[in-house]
Amino acid sequence: MTRVAIVGLGKLGAPLAAVLASKGHDVTGIDIRESTAQLVNERIAPVAEPGLQELISAHGDRLRATTNLEEAAEADISILLVPTPSSDCGAFLNDHVLAATETIAAALAGRSAYHVLVVGSTVMPGSCELQVRPLLEHVSGRRVGETLGLCYSPEFIALGSVIRDMVTPDMVLIGESDDEAGDALEALYRGVCENDPPVRRMNLVNAELTKIAVNTYVTMKISYANTVADICERLGGADSDTVADALGLDSRIGPKYLRGATAYGGPCFPRDNKAFAALARQVHTEPLLAEATDAVNRIRIDRLAQMTQSYLTDGDAVGILGLAYKPGTNVAEESAGVALAAVLADAGYDVHVYDPVVDGAAIPELANRVQCSPSFSAIVRECDVIVMTTAWPEFDELPEDAVTSSAPRRKVVIDCWRRLPESERSSEVDIVRLGQNRDPSLQLHALKESP
Repeated sequence: MTRVAIVGLGKLGAPLAAVLASKGHDVTGIDIRESTAQLVNERIAPVAEPGLQELISAHGDRLRATTNLEEAAEADISILLVPTPSSDCGAFLNDHVLAATETIAAALAGRSAYHVLVVGSTVMPGSCELQVRPLLEHVSGRRVGETLGLCYSPEFIALGSVIRDMVTPDMVLIGESDDEAGDALEALYRGVCENDPPVRRMNLVNAELTKIAVNTYVTMKISYANTVADICERLGGADSDTVADALGLDSRIGPKYLRGATAYGGPCFPRDNKAFAALARQVHTEPLLAEATDAVNRIRIDRLAQMTQSYLTDGDAVGILGLAYKPGTNVAEESAGVALAAVLADAGYDVHVYDPVVDGAAIPELANRVQCSPSFSAIVRECDVIVMTTAWPEFDELPEDAVTSSAPRRKVVIDCWRRLPESERSSEVDIVRLGQNRDPSLQLHALKESP
């Protein structure tokens, strides 16, 4: 059993604390919010994440929470999962990481037991070696590599599948100050993982760079897939899913993130891509790939808005199905649905929104600008043009009671993720599937127009 302190009980920290407790470790969760600590101590999940409540209910006897950050010094390993907000230029800011490090270091000053401090928050390359390490050593009066260890070890997870991703990761990444620190952290994580993943240990800066490089590569892949989907829409008989399926069979490419659809969003991908560009500029390297990826992503929202507007006439209502940035989470940060609703509201349209877990009225960008529908059926019934922006399973079939022949004109459903079956096409509904074009005559036209 290892004594572990998790600093920051948010959408990543709370699941990690629960997972570690479920594996038999003695876990102290630390958060500045008294309400969060109280919830954990009452065995109530402080954030919404599939499987989290079950773990806390079953293993809460090995998990307690406090607001006293100094208690992290009593653990064998402390893991920082605090926010690192973005600066105006896109770089990550380490204020919270450094503040937590200073407090823990001060508490470590009067102790002699070996302690490993792990930075799990995403930081700019160079942060651990140039900022965290000197502060930790100066305030504690101890030396990293002797009685202290320092590691950088971010999680590679997606909201909505955090617990699954933690226990069956593709890899474990450990940046280490020295072998002893790396050994301690690897032993901890090997006891958590259920799939015997590869472990990559390296120096601190390499690990920091790997983290943002992974996410930036994924965003580039998504933007590429979206570009292929755009081409398919303009080439008769083309289907982006068919093309992507073949592309993914090439071992140099792989099948993940090739499904052209909406712009990428969420709390990580957009800002990690911007941070990578900021890093490139800092070291005087051209950030062309990262900037192009971001530009393609932003254009994606504008293009979807233009497509939607092309089906709208005066007096029409438009419905947005999905405000979460992806299925399985209630996070709407940088989501395609929210961005599209805001653009259409700015253009003066009557916008209705619905999401099974996200309250549109609570989103500042949409407050008092859109109408929140109570259900999937209601939004289909109320609106003339409907855009499915989040691939929630409940949107896979149109509700029969919402589509009737008495409607004044055929409804248009823009299916961004191509979830609706072909059988949904009827005399009452036109389905527009992004990334596909069913008119083979356009292929001949394109060939005739070629130089």
